[in-house]
Amino acid sequence: MNTQHFKYAVEVERTGSITQAADNLYMAQPNLSKAIKELEDTLGISIFRRTSKGVVPTEKGAEFLVYAKRILMQLEKVEALNAPQPELLQHFGVSVPRVSYVARAVTRFLSMLDPGKQMDVHVCETGARETIEQVAEGQFNIGVVRYRLLYENYFTRALEERHLRSELIWEADCLVTLSEKHPLAKRRNVETEALGDLIELVNDDADAPYLPDAGRRAQGVQPVRRIMVNDRANQFELLDRLPGTFMWATPVPKDMLSRFGLVQLQSMSREGRSRDALIYPEGYSMSPLEQRFINELYIARNEVAFPGRGLAGI
Repeated sequence: MNTQHFKYAVEVERTGSITQAADNLYMAQPNLSKAIKELEDTLGISIFRRTSKGVVPTEKGAEFLVYAKRILMQLEKVEALNAPQPELLQHFGVSVPRVSYVARAVTRFLSMLDPGKQMDVHVCETGARETIEQVAEGQFNIGVVRYRLLYENYFTRALEERHLRSELIWEADCLVTLSEKHPLAKRRNVETEALGDLIELVNDDADAPYLPDAGRRAQGVQPVRRIMVNDRANQFELLDRLPGTFMWATPVPKDMLSRFGLVQLQSMSREGRSRDALIYPEGYSMSPLEQRFINELYIARNEVAFPGRGLAGI
């Protein structure tokens, strides 16, 4: 079986087009079609089917492509064994959510790298769905995902289907986060009804919009006014500059709250709990750098989850 054909199939899936994939691979379209046909004949399955929107994997094809990407990733690692002076290269990549303590862990980890050595570092800050796909496709070996427990079944199934393992990092209640200038900031806790006149800041990946609309919006406040924001720093800036806004968030480091003039309050709403988990492919063995990052991740978590205790990481 020609593993080069694996690369062809992965590129066709990525582009959704035989023609575009052929252009990207610098080969003629008929030759690429022939190679895909030979691969399908060898496997005894149809990998792709044509639709009005382009070429998409079949059910068996999607399963094959998961294995193909892992094989290609392992081959790259084998080829890297011949790279000159590998001890001089600090190679690290991770996909993470827009979460304050995770960002702090990333910053601390990067500050620990040896500036005298070569670095190949890629940190991607995105939503849970994207992180799962990136780790499953081999773009990253490890990732951190955040999801609401309301959607636990969906995410558990998504990880199982992609043969990914997960380890719990933290589970916490969401708190009402708003400017210390707002009158509600003087309260110890906030009733759900008190939030009805405020503008809610929302991460576009905070929910699972592909599920039936029986989620957290049906359980808590259904705000008339919402602002969708992706960048974590922009969220804090908006909360500070627009005192009439609020957002749901797990505990944020106290110095970060102070920097932006924010407070976090308990609420009796059914906003729910969030879970953060480390994900990686089944059978994957962490590199020393990845272990160091995970240690910093737990230390940063402990500082927020157990303030003042000075707990070490794992």
